[in-house]
Amino acid sequence: MARSRKVTVSTDVHGHTAGWAQTEPAPPVAPDPRAAAFFDVDNTMMQGASIYWFARGLAARNYFTTTDLARFAWQQLRYRLLAREHTGDMSQAKEAALAFIEGWRVDDIEILAEEIFDELMAPRIWAGTRRLAQGHLDAGERVWLVSAAPVEIGRVIAARLKLTGAIGTVAEVVDGAYTGRLVGDLMHGPAKAEAITSLAAVEGLDLGRCSAYSDSANDLPMLSAVGRAVAVNPDAALLRQARQHGWEVRDFRTGRRAVKIAVPSTAAAGLVAGAVTAGMALQRRRRDNRAAAERRATR
Repeated sequence: MARSRKVTVSTDVHGHTAGWAQTEPAPPVAPDPRAAAFFDVDNTMMQGASIYWFARGLAARNYFTTTDLARFAWQQLRYRLLAREHTGDMSQAKEAALAFIEGWRVDDIEILAEEIFDELMAPRIWAGTRRLAQGHLDAGERVWLVSAAPVEIGRVIAARLKLTGAIGTVAEVVDGAYTGRLVGDLMHGPAKAEAITSLAAVEGLDLGRCSAYSDSANDLPMLSAVGRAVAVNPDAALLRQARQHGWEVRDFRTGRRAVKIAVPSTAAAGLVAGAVTAGMALQRRRRDNRAAAERRATR
């Protein structure tokens, strides 16, 4: 598939940074070029958290062990469920979110993301949500994913689904490799609303004619920033807000499937980010220890 390198980073007067990657040029003529739809990814477009499935794919490729993943994931889950999500928590999540890819090449991450999407993510795309996105495309509107996942992963998902592009967390890149640091904020909560506002200004969109879809009350700022908000597979808090505001509700879960994805997507993302970080650290240490042992053996 053709790869896009159009990644835009914009910083507003408050110092907030947003990044988006477009999968392909926008069509030259559209019935409503000022309208667009914004879709959250985790538990809205796909079952579960995209970063979790990415981590699962890495574990399957022996970048770290599944035992490491399970142990550290459990520690992170306990922390996330017992602690309230506040500024300190998100600061720690920001520090850990992308540290595990320090030194990795951007090209390699994109190739891995494509492979892992086909293997683990594609079967978990909600068919109902995908139809909603297609409806916007058929109406000549642009459709963007908005996710706390790295923007490169979001771009791959958007490209595979033939959407316009993705807004996501931006990792610092130097000479084609990740430094392990973030550029700006984790794409979470109010940052999503700020990002779509920045994108609207660049792309000439009228947010009053735009739609937003999410499963989580954490995305209330984004949902409130557009003319039409839709709660998809909503958590309890978002369902209450949707009823109060008269927002449309779409639920594609049934029975046990609803229970399986009940953990909030932000908790899952933080859980796996911590697990991956720890797992990759262990993997690097083991690799370094093996290399040192080999050097000693050759002396």
